[in-house]
Amino acid sequence: MDGSTNSLDDVSAESSTEFPDRLSLMEVRLQAQEDEITLLKSSLADALRKLRLHDQQIPLLKQQLIAVNPAAARVLNQSCYVDGFSKPCRLSTSSLDGFHHTSNSHISNTAENGEGGAKTISSHKPSSSDRCTQTEPWIPDHETLPLALTRAIQSLSLEDALPESIQFIDETPIKLRGEEGDAFEEEMGKDQTWSSIVEESIQPTTIRTLQQQQSKSSEDSQGSCPQTPTSSSPAPPKEPASSPHGGPLSSIREGEKMLVRRNSEKSRDSQDKTKQRLSKKAASSTNLLTRSPSLESRAKDLISSTGSQGSRRGTQSQSIKMFIRGRPITMYIPSNILNYEELRMDLPSQKLELDWVYGYRGRDCRANLYLLPSGEAVYFIACVVVLYHISNQTQRHYQKHTDCVRCLAIHPDKVRVASGQTAGVDKDGKPLQPIVHIWDSKTLVTLQQIGLGTFERGVGAVAFSSSDAGTFLCVIDDSNEHMLSVWDWNKNIKHTEVKNTNEAVLAVDFSPTDTNNIISCGKSHVYFWTMSAGTLTKKQGIFGKYKKPKFVLCFVFSLTGDVLTGDSEGNILTWGKSAADIKTLGKGAKETFQIMKQTRAHEGSVFTMCVLQGGAILSGGGKDRKIIRWSADLAPERECEIPEKFGAVRTIADVDGEELLVGTTRNAILRGTFSDGFVAIVQGHVDEMWGLATHHTQNIFLTCGNDRQVCVWNAEDHKLDWCTTLEESGLCADFSPNGAVVSVGLSTGRWVVLDLQTKEVVSDLTDGNEQLSVMRYSPDGSFLAVGSHDNFIYIYNVTEGGRRYTRFGKCTGHSSFITHLDWSKDGKYVMSNSGDYEILYWDVASGCKLLRNRFESKDRKWASYTCVLGFHVMGVWLEGSDGTDINALCRSHSESMVAVADDFCKVHLFQYPCPKPKAPSYKYEGHGSHVTNVRFTHNDSHLLSMGGKDTCILQWRVKGAGTGDHKEHLASSSSVCSSSSSPENGT
Repeated sequence: MDGSTNSLDDVSAESSTEFPDRLSLMEVRLQAQEDEITLLKSSLADALRKLRLHDQQIPLLKQQLIAVNPAAARVLNQSCYVDGFSKPCRLSTSSLDGFHHTSNSHISNTAENGEGGAKTISSHKPSSSDRCTQTEPWIPDHETLPLALTRAIQSLSLEDALPESIQFIDETPIKLRGEEGDAFEEEMGKDQTWSSIVEESIQPTTIRTLQQQQSKSSEDSQGSCPQTPTSSSPAPPKEPASSPHGGPLSSIREGEKMLVRRNSEKSRDSQDKTKQRLSKKAASSTNLLTRSPSLESRAKDLISSTGSQGSRRGTQSQSIKMFIRGRPITMYIPSNILNYEELRMDLPSQKLELDWVYGYRGRDCRANLYLLPSGEAVYFIACVVVLYHISNQTQRHYQKHTDCVRCLAIHPDKVRVASGQTAGVDKDGKPLQPIVHIWDSKTLVTLQQIGLGTFERGVGAVAFSSSDAGTFLCVIDDSNEHMLSVWDWNKNIKHTEVKNTNEAVLAVDFSPTDTNNIISCGKSHVYFWTMSAGTLTKKQGIFGKYKKPKFVLCFVFSLTGDVLTGDSEGNILTWGKSAADIKTLGKGAKETFQIMKQTRAHEGSVFTMCVLQGGAILSGGGKDRKIIRWSADLAPERECEIPEKFGAVRTIADVDGEELLVGTTRNAILRGTFSDGFVAIVQGHVDEMWGLATHHTQNIFLTCGNDRQVCVWNAEDHKLDWCTTLEESGLCADFSPNGAVVSVGLSTGRWVVLDLQTKEVVSDLTDGNEQLSVMRYSPDGSFLAVGSHDNFIYIYNVTEGGRRYTRFGKCTGHSSFITHLDWSKDGKYVMSNSGDYEILYWDVASGCKLLRNRFESKDRKWASYTCVLGFHVMGVWLEGSDGTDINALCRSHSESMVAVADDFCKVHLFQYPCPKPKAPSYKYEGHGSHVTNVRFTHNDSHLLSMGGKDTCILQWRVKGAGTGDHKEHLASSSSVCSSSSSPENGT
């Protein structure tokens, strides 16, 4: 989309280079058909408007005819006009006697003054063939009508019933409409918002003026009859200025003549003119389709007149158009922009720097929490590896991964770290290759990248060798065969690779005493690998008389050299080598690994095991949530249970032999001891998140999601202030301007209001039975707008400091679910977006009235800007976007920048406003899933972004241009580790 024309050729220009010509041609044809349908809707709306004008004029037209000839009243009463349209009827010849006798007197007085000395026409009664049929009204011949009445009928027009600034152009004879027309007119009411059709009703003052002038004209006509030429055929209609009667009366009479002809089939001249008009209209429509790419231009061609100063004129200088999935969306240019084409889109003066990461991935990953000698805990979430200094409560971040991190390993020197990521896809759907990064935890410098182009789908497990000072790295990928490979990571050389198993593999490690021995475990297996001469051979552990578990979840090496495994049956199995069973297997049988001892450890699975310095062993349970300390010979010594709200034990890291770090399945990291218990130092959501709101005066924010948790965070202390669990999923939220309460919209149409001090529910209401998508308070807090998936926006009056809510009204007009909405700064209007890419404006103060003239809202100031569709944010959309590529955006309070959350795991920062396509932006990586929401804090010091499936909240520090060293990760699918500040041009 370049510029304001947005022709079909422009739309398909880029796609033609990527798709076959045939597909491109089909797209163009489809777009042309959609545009033609839009044009036909516009034409029909115009026709319905004209019919409505005729309907309003019929009573006045009857009065004018009666005033010209009172005898015509009987004919009008018996002719079957109902609201100006015919109705089956029959008229007797006797009913016309009064009409004809009166006509003779008029004819005798005027015949002498007719052109060419026309003779007096005798009275004539119509035969049965002249009578009204069951499908048309009786229309008197001009030979039987009084000449004065004939001339009066010829001069009628509807122009004088319109405001002076509007010219009425009757281009096309319009067919009678039935009940379907009224229903369709209601449906078309919303479609008329994009056209420039003038929809001003007939002014009452105009009607009164016409009636007064008609009364004067009737008094004058009693003394003398107007001079009218006689003719056997009707004279062509004249302009109002040249009418012999002059004034508004002649226009009304001319309009009645047009109405009579529309319902008559006896006038051959009328039929000829009808055909001519239809031909002209068809030609006009064809020309419009071929020459006018914009809907406003087509509407301008349909109605050549312009409305009042506030009406939409639909010119290219006042509006531009963007296309989403082939649908045109009109954006009206504000008045303060004099030359749209000369607008320059620059990068924002601010930049972002990752400040804090909330959350931990414990729900589906193992062995991902370690403690470094520096006092930092190492763990990961989304695409970020976090180094959290426990005592100083500071974070550092390794951000070179391009997709979700799945596994972690620490080098024997306790400095270097290996982290493996999943494959993922880029914004075009192309797969990204999984890779292992080896980096320095002190400097965060990448030392090596292992396996680019070798691994499939992702990296599931990694381990450094121990006996040779960490020379080798073992990697298991997520391919169908779960390939096991051994690398000399310093030289980036793959020593060997072998197929592992088609079953899931959960852990791998080298023997601490022999690099040539590797153990892996997973679903229903434990394998003992031996590396020799560049090849790997495996021996499967034999369970023998013991029950074979469904999963072998973890293993450790005891100080005695035994292998201890924890399984899904809750047992710790001790494995050892046994001599070859020659009696059973015969000569040549090799030694095997068998179970030496079974120890009942936990109720449910044994999720993790850890060996302490003195030889003691720690085990963490799943179902029982217990941490048990065992002696070297597996005698239980101590145990404790972690709180249920944190879930099961996922992994354990030893701090000093007494203090422990515990990662849990509900994405929390706990710190504590057996005697003092455990407290959470890291917490997060455990399911997809959508709701995000920031406080208006404090550095706190709220999140909610499908895990039914509502969490209030402190952005300064980086702590969870409090959390509560609701009965349903929370999808949207907003703080009241006074900061005392917060409203949360749920997935069932229900919404609750929570007191921030007491954490109690102070109000509980329900609107509809579908999920809510937006909660937004007005700037002064007197109203609350609730956007729902039932296509409605519910407006509530707010009283008692945000604790009492009463329904004020309902905004009805969207044809799809509500996605975003914002209030104007004066708190009187609402702007909303819907799922079918519609932009509507509402006058809340006037009773939630839909503003059909969107042109009038172009200069309105908005208290917030979160709507993804609008003139001021049009430049955030990439060319070819399908409408779901942007999930949310937020304008800063300073109105200088806008942050965008897209569907490709990226956060963008644009200049505000950015109304031109291809606007440049900074792009930041970190999320491993679609970014669902973004919000600035109250003073614009930080930006918060929220991932969907990655359950991660990223807090970005906003830094001005030229202040400090920025380390934003400006993304490129081909640049794996980029730390420069190069902009993205948005293409």
